[in-house]
Amino acid sequence: MDAIDRKLLEMLQLNCDTPIAELAGAVQLSTTPCWRRVQRMKEAGVITSHVALVDPKSVNVGVTVFVNIKTSQHTQAWFDQFHATVDSIPEVVEFYRMSGDIDYLLRIVVPDIAAYDGVYKRLIAGTQLFDVSSSFAMEQLKFTTALPLRYAD
Repeated sequence: MDAIDRKLLEMLQLNCDTPIAELAGAVQLSTTPCWRRVQRMKEAGVITSHVALVDPKSVNVGVTVFVNIKTSQHTQAWFDQFHATVDSIPEVVEFYRMSGDIDYLLRIVVPDIAAYDGVYKRLIAGTQLFDVSSSFAMEQLKFTTALPLRYAD
């Protein structure tokens, strides 16, 4: 990946609908070589999808909850059941296996605390958990889907 690819990715991360002609002009290429570079990054799996980002408040899911989960079980069967439970809950928008004191971290979006309680009940009904700790975000200070590209090679 060279400087031109990185610039194209920076622009596409901000707006994937940017016309090829505008991308090409920004990186000083003609449209066909620019289009080929973008296609190559798609084929290589660097660009994984094109999405529309939706304002959470506009769709009534303005409350973000971070959920720390500890388990006393670490079998594949337990994990498969837990993963299936989490996958079945659309309010869970991010799911991570962690190092350290916490085993799993979830980011959940809901309209209010009552809705979160419903998510919590579905979560604990589907899997045996040792400890669940929830923190409600008071204010979102930074949000981006754009990845830093200075490390890309």
